[in-house]
Amino acid sequence: MRVINLIVIHCSATREDKTFTERDVDAAHRARGFRCAGYHFYIRKDGAIKSMRPLQEEGAHALGYNAHSIGICYEGGLDRNGKPADTRTPEQKHSMRVLVLTLLKDFPACRVTGHRDLSPDRNGDGVVDSSEWVKFCPCFEVKELLIKSS
Repeated sequence: MRVINLIVIHCSATREDKTFTERDVDAAHRARGFRCAGYHFYIRKDGAIKSMRPLQEEGAHALGYNAHSIGICYEGGLDRNGKPADTRTPEQKHSMRVLVLTLLKDFPACRVTGHRDLSPDRNGDGVVDSSEWVKFCPCFEVKELLIKSS
């Protein structure tokens, strides 16, 4: 088994009024030249957790971090107008929290972060703030995931 020390949360950048299935994720990633979906898990709006790639396989979800990370993506991330927003349903929030806490039991040394928080610290202050984000994904503060139970 590979060394895993990071769990990265993503959004599919799908409008909240649209559906984007796990098959759509797989097709989109294959169209980009991946052999399959780059995430290890995908969480649908109804809270269903879909396994996308075996954990022992390196993901294709966060350039420079794939070798030692697990990628989790949720369906959504854009409001009806296509603007970044936390569109997670209560079911997605619950499933995401359960999945992350379960993974942390197997990989207790993991840090949990959002894809956006892996952006470069351009001003060198040790904090990646919103002005430095390369992308807005996952459209919520991941650190709150482990604090809140909602």
